[in-house]
Amino acid sequence: MVKETRFYELLSVSETVSDAQLKSAYKKAALKHHPDKNPNNPQAAEVFKDISTAYEVLSDPQKRSIYDQYGEKGLSEQGGAGSMNAEDLFSQFFGGGSMGGMFGGGMRDAGPKKARTIHHAHKVSLEDIYNGKTSKLALQKTVLCSECDGIGGKAGAVKTCAGCGGAGMKTMMRQLGPMIQRFQTVCPDCNGEGETIRDKDRCKKCKGKKTVIERKVLHVHIEKGVQNGEKIAYPGEGDQLPGVQAGDVVFEIEEKEHDRFKRKGNDLIYTAKIHLYTALVGGVFHIQHLDHQPRYLKVHVLPGEVIQPGAIKLIRGQGMPEKRHHNPGDLYITFDIEFPNETPHLSNHDKLTLKTILGLPQQLKPIGPPKGVDPMEIDERDQLEFDPLDQPLLPGSSADEVNLDEPDAQYADRGRGATMEDDEEDGVPHGGERMQCASQ
Repeated sequence: MVKETRFYELLSVSETVSDAQLKSAYKKAALKHHPDKNPNNPQAAEVFKDISTAYEVLSDPQKRSIYDQYGEKGLSEQGGAGSMNAEDLFSQFFGGGSMGGMFGGGMRDAGPKKARTIHHAHKVSLEDIYNGKTSKLALQKTVLCSECDGIGGKAGAVKTCAGCGGAGMKTMMRQLGPMIQRFQTVCPDCNGEGETIRDKDRCKKCKGKKTVIERKVLHVHIEKGVQNGEKIAYPGEGDQLPGVQAGDVVFEIEEKEHDRFKRKGNDLIYTAKIHLYTALVGGVFHIQHLDHQPRYLKVHVLPGEVIQPGAIKLIRGQGMPEKRHHNPGDLYITFDIEFPNETPHLSNHDKLTLKTILGLPQQLKPIGPPKGVDPMEIDERDQLEFDPLDQPLLPGSSADEVNLDEPDAQYADRGRGATMEDDEEDGVPHGGERMQCASQ
């Protein structure tokens, strides 16, 4: 039992259709839905292309087998979807790239004949976009048969059909009363192929199909800072068909969702969860960045600055690198404050009293400079305690001290959690106060 039936339904055939029945069904459907015959139907061109794709897949035993087992998604993943331009396929059956003459329209200039481009979605992690990476990707593509050089049989065995002169169609006439009607029909001598070859002379490898399916591995270079949806093209690496230019392969970057960061252009958005104690009296916490070699940002919440739930801070230059130039964007931090399960009655006590209320360890770093040390030489950051919820650093990692800045007021909503996704602006101006940051 086949997985999907859409291609069969497009051609109005059953899953057991023979090659001869398939050709007949394609010709009938292509004539009916050709855009030149339906100039006032905007959907005709799309239906015509779908019919061509359906025939190309179902007429190829390997592609048909993949489609029957895995459907259109399986074909796309293995690079086995339709590869020929719809007009080119039509011309193979009807002897011309357009039906303008048949239906009274103008002839179309389809340009150079070229096999269809293979499109492939390439899922990439945010870490790989941040650091850059080269991936090896395998795909299935159609190539000219190497045994017969794409002619379908022995040299000299493939001959132009004498019945239609290679057009695949014959012009017939019949009398309707006092009038004579001229119409085209599929050549019965070659079944519309325009060529004839005896079965014994057909190529054993491709069985006269002229092409075979081949596995191809491409090295795809992911530049630092590449944008989601960006396309990487490989001209001439797509399908090959007799008498037409080789198609292209196009990989489209599909950025994977990240568990810690959200991306907006070259900026990053991060939600930092800190304890209420740190939000009230200051402290230190770490953010693991996207480097392949573990690197942390050591963030200081300075005393005297109360961090409100949902507050947004800015760390300049710690966003995504800009493609090619590698000028980094900024990192926006939205704060999630962890409160006690029961709201305590807060009074104007010192830190020890506050720690008792919050159920935290009683130890405090000594306040003020050590004996004999000039107070002017003391960095107030050295007086800070680590946030109780701060994560342990991985062995062998480093921690860069960074500054928290206030973003400009009109851009504050850009970093407020997932609301960044709804913002239409890509650029974020710098601005605001700084919270401190050094390498250790």
